[in-house]
Amino acid sequence: MTLALSRRRLLSTAVAGGCAALLPAFPRSVLAAGPDAAPTAGDAVRLTVERRTLEVNGKGAGMFGIRQPDGTHGLTLDPGRRFLVDLTNRAGEDTIIHWHGQTPPYVQDGVADMNRPTIRDGLTVRYDFAPRTGTHWMHSHHGLQEQLLMAAPLVVRSDEDLRADEQEVVILLHDFTFRDPAELLASLGGPSAGMAHGGHGAAGMGQGAMSQGSMDHGAMNHGAMNHGQMSPGQMTQGQMDHGAMGHGSMPQPNGHDMMGMSGGMAMDLNDIDYDAYLANDRTLADPQVVRVERGGRVRLRVINGATSTAFHLDLGRLTGQVIAADGNPVQPVAGSRFGLSMGQRLDIRLTLPAGGGAFPILALREGAVQRTGIILATPGAEVEKIADTGQAETDALDLSLERQLVAVAPLAARAADLSQRMQLTGSMMPYVWSLDSRTFGNHRPLIVRQGQRVELTFENASMMAHPMHLHGHHFQVVAIDGRPVAGAVRDTVLVPMMASVTVAFDADNPGRWPLHCHNLLHMATGMMTEVVYEGFV
Repeated sequence: MTLALSRRRLLSTAVAGGCAALLPAFPRSVLAAGPDAAPTAGDAVRLTVERRTLEVNGKGAGMFGIRQPDGTHGLTLDPGRRFLVDLTNRAGEDTIIHWHGQTPPYVQDGVADMNRPTIRDGLTVRYDFAPRTGTHWMHSHHGLQEQLLMAAPLVVRSDEDLRADEQEVVILLHDFTFRDPAELLASLGGPSAGMAHGGHGAAGMGQGAMSQGSMDHGAMNHGAMNHGQMSPGQMTQGQMDHGAMGHGSMPQPNGHDMMGMSGGMAMDLNDIDYDAYLANDRTLADPQVVRVERGGRVRLRVINGATSTAFHLDLGRLTGQVIAADGNPVQPVAGSRFGLSMGQRLDIRLTLPAGGGAFPILALREGAVQRTGIILATPGAEVEKIADTGQAETDALDLSLERQLVAVAPLAARAADLSQRMQLTGSMMPYVWSLDSRTFGNHRPLIVRQGQRVELTFENASMMAHPMHLHGHHFQVVAIDGRPVAGAVRDTVLVPMMASVTVAFDADNPGRWPLHCHNLLHMATGMMTEVVYEGFV
């Protein structure tokens, strides 16, 4: 990976991945477009979903990637550019890519359902909509492909961004496994039937054996995922105790990170102990070193693209200001450590010391000692090796940052037309997660009318935290544990164990919109429902 020092230009090698949703009826020109078809009229960006080999700690693994023809991962758009993308699928299997943080028309959201099929291998599909500014990302919304790194950042700059005299650095975080993700899910007691992913481990990435629709994260025919009928998992305490299982080269179920007890149940922070944790596809054994200027100003655009791992972002000797959450500006909040759950993004502004030096920016795994990150280094600075584990386990993420965030552009003051409470339910044993004790396929959609102000309260009745993500909309955090706040406008909010968070949004984008936990393993076992507009099929 190469680095180019340029103010107001993206320095991170993980830029932004492309993705799009297919229209219900396909124009012949779109269907006919093969993987080598020339771009159609206009200035469309070409993105290809493809396979690649990634070396992690000296061992090769077959993974996915989303790249432009010049090898650039993902996409960065300057002000005034439309989101005009020709997406080619060369993954060797069906896929669908969700533009996380964007609010396009329903058919371009990047989720397969009764109206929108997946993209077949070899097809090229065009997406065209007005983008939303900010730090966002792209990822597969099909099967467990997201765990295999089918993801990349998506940055849409504003005019203010271009005027700012600062260097942009994108950090995309991942948790990484050499194993087939379906095996990991099965090891937790999750469903395995119909979920085989065709050898997507280090040995190779063969044609997926998963049936279409069995794991589409939006497919209405969810027969293979009807967890209301599944039998309880048979894993014993000894099998679930990750300490007894040991830590080999393969990740193990992390059954009981016991940080507390409530009602006889243990609080769990992590589902899986992964093989590695990545920042821009690299570990701390060989971290990305970004060259920066002495006394310069840097804007970190940090994306937690991990499948089931939350992080504390640690700035070390530096102090930064959070200036945006999920792409939306907030009143600056100063600090040196900030929590970041799955699917969330933070923009953090730093001013480097005039004397220069090397400055690690580390992502510390929640409730554990593992860490990853990048290093900011001024010219001539000595870069020392950093261990990939710390000396003490980190705390659980909480809502301390969320309570401090205040939106720069809040929703207009207005009474709610519809208020709804939703319980976050499920357990590690059996490994099934749900909303209001209903898994997806047996879910009860939230029906809204266009023009309504909707308030939705998430009440976490489970022993794990859940980052809740709504497609097609951004919401404002308006209450935490029942206390009103004038919080951030965002698309993904963390709801800790036994906590409640209320969000408000305007129903201004008709469609059938997924609402789900952004822990992929939780969503895969049923923790998803839909926000459906009245009269929308």
